[in-house]
Amino acid sequence: QVQLVESGGGLVQPGGSLRLSCAVSGFTLDKYSIGWFRQAPGKEREGVSCISGGGDLTDYADSVKGRFTISKDTAKNTAYLQMDSLKPEDTAVYYCATDYSFYCSGLKFDEYWGQGTQVTVAS
Repeated sequence: QVQLVESGGGLVQPGGSLRLSCAVSGFTLDKYSIGWFRQAPGKEREGVSCISGGGDLTDYADSVKGRFTISKDTAKNTAYLQMDSLKPEDTAVYYCATDYSFYCSGLKFDEYWGQGTQVTVAS
């Protein structure tokens, strides 16, 4: 049974940092890609980042490029999203997700996702 459990969200001031974690069970991160999408109230879902099963390929939305870094620890079967220089427009519920394929496919995640973790950027 596939499970993705996010943690690490919270309230942070503009310019601050947060690191989200995603603990995965039911499949191994060395064989499948993993990523993040977010959804703010009244807005459409936005793919944020993805890392391939091999860990050598990453993809980012233009809105977060240079500020967010995706990584994973295959020994812990856990993915991470390091978010720096946060802006109020980054406020959203962040979901860990997978398209259940080895390579990332255009920041689309249609197969499995977690329950989400709230990130609020405000002063």
